[in-house]
Amino acid sequence: MEIIIVGAIILFVLVYNNTINKDKFFADNQKYLELVREEDYTFLVYAKYGEDADADQLYMKRITYAIIVFFIVLAFTISSSNSADIINSQFFLNLVLAIFIAVVIFKMPYTQLKSYYKAHLHEIDIMLPYYLKSLEILIQHYTVPVAIGKSIDDAPDIFKPGLRKMIDRINAGDASVDPYMEFANTYPVRDSMRMMRLLYRLGIGSQERKQERLMMFARTVSSLQNKARETKYKERLNHMESQTMIMLVVTGIGVMLVILISMMMMFSM
Repeated sequence: MEIIIVGAIILFVLVYNNTINKDKFFADNQKYLELVREEDYTFLVYAKYGEDADADQLYMKRITYAIIVFFIVLAFTISSSNSADIINSQFFLNLVLAIFIAVVIFKMPYTQLKSYYKAHLHEIDIMLPYYLKSLEILIQHYTVPVAIGKSIDDAPDIFKPGLRKMIDRINAGDASVDPYMEFANTYPVRDSMRMMRLLYRLGIGSQERKQERLMMFARTVSSLQNKARETKYKERLNHMESQTMIMLVVTGIGVMLVILISMMMMFSM
């Protein structure tokens, strides 16, 4: 145990004095560290913190914390074992335990980001029709890819990473429906698949067909907006009802307490 503590102190001093450059270590092993990075991690970081967040830095912090926890757990488990146990299966059990806890620490921030995103899908469901309405106005004057590109700056922050990824694929020459479907899969809310297919069809065909499809797109967007308004109205109504119920309950309890206190005062006289 004393050797482990001395080794940890020496390692800390070397890192602190930049004798060992941890940033260089991460840079040199970037391709290996990226193997365990989740495909949607960057998107989830942007969805929660905005595009100004440094997803790479946050990812490296996850790696750093996981490595630190691994060595701490390994040191404590080894110190609690007999010296003879280190050369037998007990050491490997301790090693597996340290790896397991390190993996949990590594995955925890990602799980929290995933939970945050799922919890906000309802908000995305309400925001999508209003974004599509602004996009519809732009499509009347521009092609669909150009309209999407121009809409990004004014789009809700949570849509921006998905929109940038979609427009990058389209500009790279992908003329299929896949970029639109990828966006719909990223935001799996009500009618997102159907709206992305309609949006894709708007970008193909003749000008006459575009006008016809634009009218269909506009009608569908208006219908989604009406549903969003109804949802908002129901939420406000439910909120008002819950507040009213709380007020009635509090008032009832208050009246009962006043009556009870009055009765106790009468009996004590």
